[in-house]
Amino acid sequence: MNGLKILIADDHDLMRRGLRDILAARPGWAICGEAHTGTEAVAKTKSLKPDVAILDLSMPELNGLEAAQQIRAVAPKTELLVLSMHYSDQLVRDIVDAGIRGYMMKSDADKDLLTAVDALAKHQPYFTAAAIDVIGHGLFNRRPGETAEMKDRLTAREREVVRLIAEGKSSKDVGDSLDMSVKTVETHRANVMRKLQVHSVSELVRYAIRNQIVQA
Repeated sequence: MNGLKILIADDHDLMRRGLRDILAARPGWAICGEAHTGTEAVAKTKSLKPDVAILDLSMPELNGLEAAQQIRAVAPKTELLVLSMHYSDQLVRDIVDAGIRGYMMKSDADKDLLTAVDALAKHQPYFTAAAIDVIGHGLFNRRPGETAEMKDRLTAREREVVRLIAEGKSSKDVGDSLDMSVKTVETHRANVMRKLQVHSVSELVRYAIRNQIVQA
């Protein structure tokens, strides 16, 4: 199957049909599979390897967040978009901490779904407006002593490395883009994580979004 492959997981037939209809408007995009439960979403993502998996937060067997965490283990290249009926800061915290880079409200699907999937297809994060506000102002998961000025500690080259890593690029891809060796990229990454006091790529992505190094 050529073009962008998308998997839809939602236990409501009507919702899946609505998402299909919206996504069908984009030439070159194809629904490669559908799932009714979180467990089925994990299994189908593992076998079909979609570019983007759209997951309902409230599904039987595994909820969207639990399914997303398992999908990251079996299909790390698949980008994930979690949809929910309700918004909460805690949910945003859980999603970002899990390294998931896509979240939007179901009520926004008719106007924002194509934009969200397009961003994730380019390995860029997409978050619903309320979540962007929370992330942008650093109201959660800020480490002790961390301030908005921490971004000024990074050199221009380090910011480029952070941007590419946050966009999902491998060390080799970053090196190819910036004309440096993999070893040099990994040295930059280690230095950045030490400066920012972060310990995982998901934390680095969160930092990049909060400081507008990548567009959410």
